[in-house]
Amino acid sequence: MPDLLLELRSEEIPARMQRKAAGDLKKMITDGLVEAGLTYEGAQEYWTPRRLTLDIRGLTARSKDVREEIKGPSTKAPDAAVQGFLRKAGLTDIAQAHTHSDPKKGDFYVAHLVKPGRSAEEIIAELVPATIRAFPWPKSMRWGKASAKPGSLRWVRPLQSILCTFGPETGAEPVVIDFEVDGIRSGNVTYGHRFHAPDAITVKRFDDYVAKLFAAKVVLDAERRKEIIRHDANNLAFASGLELVEDDALLEEISGLVEWPVVLMGEFEEDYLQIPGEVIRLTIRANQKCFVCSSTTPLRGGRTEGSGGGDDTLGASVPPPLTLKGEGDQRALANRFILTSNIEASDGGVEIVHGNGKVVRARLSDALYFWNTDQADMPDPEDLRASGDKFGLDLSKPLDQRMARLDKLDVTFHAKLGTQGQRVSRIAALAEELAPIIGADPAQAKRAAVLAKADLTTEAVGEFPELQGVMGRKYALLQGEQPSVAAALEEHYKPQGPSDHVPTDPVSVTVALADKLDTLVGFWAIDEKPTGSKDPYALRRAALGVIRILVENGVELKLLPLLEQHDGLAGKNIPTVSDQSNGTINAIGRAIASVFHKGLDVNQNSLDLLSFFHDRLKVYLRDRGARHDLIDAVLATDSANDDLLLIVRRVEALGTFLDTEDGKNLLAGTKRAANILAAEEKKGTRVAATVDAAKFTLPQEEALFAAVNQAEKDAAQAIQAQDFSAAMQALSQLRAPVDAFFDGVLVNDEDEGVRANRLALLQRIRAATGQVADFSRIAG
Repeated sequence: MPDLLLELRSEEIPARMQRKAAGDLKKMITDGLVEAGLTYEGAQEYWTPRRLTLDIRGLTARSKDVREEIKGPSTKAPDAAVQGFLRKAGLTDIAQAHTHSDPKKGDFYVAHLVKPGRSAEEIIAELVPATIRAFPWPKSMRWGKASAKPGSLRWVRPLQSILCTFGPETGAEPVVIDFEVDGIRSGNVTYGHRFHAPDAITVKRFDDYVAKLFAAKVVLDAERRKEIIRHDANNLAFASGLELVEDDALLEEISGLVEWPVVLMGEFEEDYLQIPGEVIRLTIRANQKCFVCSSTTPLRGGRTEGSGGGDDTLGASVPPPLTLKGEGDQRALANRFILTSNIEASDGGVEIVHGNGKVVRARLSDALYFWNTDQADMPDPEDLRASGDKFGLDLSKPLDQRMARLDKLDVTFHAKLGTQGQRVSRIAALAEELAPIIGADPAQAKRAAVLAKADLTTEAVGEFPELQGVMGRKYALLQGEQPSVAAALEEHYKPQGPSDHVPTDPVSVTVALADKLDTLVGFWAIDEKPTGSKDPYALRRAALGVIRILVENGVELKLLPLLEQHDGLAGKNIPTVSDQSNGTINAIGRAIASVFHKGLDVNQNSLDLLSFFHDRLKVYLRDRGARHDLIDAVLATDSANDDLLLIVRRVEALGTFLDTEDGKNLLAGTKRAANILAAEEKKGTRVAATVDAAKFTLPQEEALFAAVNQAEKDAAQAIQAQDFSAAMQALSQLRAPVDAFFDGVLVNDEDEGVRANRLALLQRIRAATGQVADFSRIAG
């Protein structure tokens, strides 16, 4: 069976688009072939900066004939119906149709049509041009004289040639599938490296194509280019007694910039090593697409460089900073960098290294200026006095000055949520309230919250937003802050996704919770909620962060009592309301209180926010293997639904219990009781308000009543003590009496009083189990 080789060669395709574009080409072509009636054994896509290539093996040479029957009208139908049938079937005369008989409907016309198959060459010649014209580039362009004409070809960069051959894997010569796209005619010619092998290359099939490209200094396979770069970079670093600081994202990008990777090493002055490693790496990475190297000896007591970072720019998506090694294995950077050239220079790359070194030094000179400037006093410290007094800042310290400046400049966080300074005030107040619950020092938590956003006005973060939080920690340590306070400046942004690590230091946990809760409540209060796939302010991530922080740190936190004390939104308080037990509740406090406290007037937005937290919790628990019905069953109860850790523990205990024989049988009995009650309530049958033991006529009733009383009491005590395993054990004692009751007792007794009493007993079963979960929502 023949193979198809397709190459679309153009000017340099942006590296970020190459992998997806090659995948799109494969999907569009293979889908089109199958739709046209062809089959194939396998397909593989390839890409370089200047070409997209598709190799399809075992393609059928011709599509099969298609036989089709079109049923027509009765042979006695009027002429108009017959003519319509002929047009539909593509016939010119009714004599071309066949007559079929039906015992009930009589004779009717049928058109027997045969659509002959088409050659693969014909199908490909139509499919490839259509694919090229409809290709889904994120951005595309027109070029040359033809670009002035309507409907001219658009491509990511000017398309230069199309190679399209079709033929057997070995033996006979493949044919060129002939077609034309905007003056570019397909052929069997490609071109190698732009500088090393610019002449035309005639190819036959894929193996021939790959070999000739390699000889022309083009490595077709992107994964092979990546491996070459990684291998050579590691060897160069090792030869210098260093280690390569690996970066998969950068490696992917570089492999999309070169067709013939040549790895070289450059260096810069050691004086620049006084700059934090994160800044050096990002400077060299962002501006020169180069790797850096580290020493082979770990620093003692160190923390991972670049292990944090955050995003205080609304809706932005910032990649995490680079890492050197695992936690606690920090290594000092060396004054060497690894660059990847696309040519083999005659001088061995000396001039290439020299040129890149000049740019690296210039960039590092800027970074050194940022680093030194951030540690110096602001030019107008006296102008910051009012802001300093507001936050209790020590204006002799650089980071405090930056916080005062952030407040003085009235930098807007959100038009409806006030400035960054106002937001910091809210977060600091909330952190101070949270601290005793988390086990953090309130003074340290407040101090960390006040400085948390200070690095947003530093020069380093202005140049590299990825470093917000990271630089805050470094500057905080330089000015003598407590280690926990400094760590919180970096870690309060975390976790930034399901795979990101969760802060564990109490101060970091406190400030991270305060930051995320302020964000969630604020955007809910102004009705800026996620809709569908849109979440411009990353509120889903914030909610998941709150959940992970509480659950993975084992923090039991009832949100209502704390959040009632939270300051109002940017000074725009909702008119205060009074509640006997809660006193005056301000804007954000009332918004949160109405969500998490059923005693307050709950508006729809508040219910939406509670539902939002629960939805995120469901996602989190399902990812950990919990059953969705168990989560729904626990959330359906009225107790402790504002304590996310207790919800998780109840789900885990319930799952363990239902895996036992007692659990399965009790579930069946409880669901049976619930179904009987639901049916009788629907019919309007009277159910006694309480169970009257004097109306028992059978021992099974007495036994069940005693068991329910004991189980209800024991389960309530266990739940109060937050021992959910014990609560399940208490409920398991109901299994035998419930089974015996349904085996020996007729609930719908003829005596109306006995029936009402027995239904009340079923209600007690439902109430007892309902302390833990709504068993009616559990499958099985």
